[in-house]
Amino acid sequence: MKFTDSPVVELPVRGAVLSLQQDNGSFHVGTSVWPCSLVLVKFAERWAPSPGGPTTNNPYAQILNFELKRAVELGAGCGAAGMGLYLLGLTDVILTDISPVMPALKHNLKRNKPVLSKALKHSVLYWNNSNQIAALRPPYDVVLAADVVYIEESVGPLVHAMDALLADDGIVLLGYQVRSPEAHKLFWEICETVFEIEKVPHQDLHPDYAYEETDVYVLRKKKKKKEND
Repeated sequence: MKFTDSPVVELPVRGAVLSLQQDNGSFHVGTSVWPCSLVLVKFAERWAPSPGGPTTNNPYAQILNFELKRAVELGAGCGAAGMGLYLLGLTDVILTDISPVMPALKHNLKRNKPVLSKALKHSVLYWNNSNQIAALRPPYDVVLAADVVYIEESVGPLVHAMDALLADDGIVLLGYQVRSPEAHKLFWEICETVFEIEKVPHQDLHPDYAYEETDVYVLRKKKKKKEND
């Protein structure tokens, strides 16, 4: 499959097909379907254990076992990652983005309701708004984010929001591509102070959705040192 500029992007997920409408001509990057969201979903599809299925010889069985997990997606855009992982078992998920992107997100949630069999939750979230973060009632077991690092000024608030929303034993599933050298450098500098970082080997991505420019990371909160340590 090749990424496309066509008005509709189709994403097959375990027998279902998400139909994602995008608008590459808008002023907001969130109205396009970005590659990392598809790569993240297809990675999870490859390794997420089926209900009652075997988990042996699966290095990702534990982190991708979404049963009874609460999740929030940051910068959901057209909703590909949140909807895709919902189809893979993440039944309690809320998709968030800024106000101007909400019409595109709501449209795609409604468009895919027959596939999803329900209307997924969504909420406006600006990463620097502590009241909006608190209103989401953290902590979450899983924080999803795909292709969200592209403006240097937003990096600090993004990492803060990840940290504030994530449970101490939770994980961030991050689809990533370098969009700005400055944002890239700052993002990982800040992340290293907050998270343990694990990069998924490229050979573990879905073979049809593995592109040289895109990566998947698993982030975990660093253990807080005790005062007497």
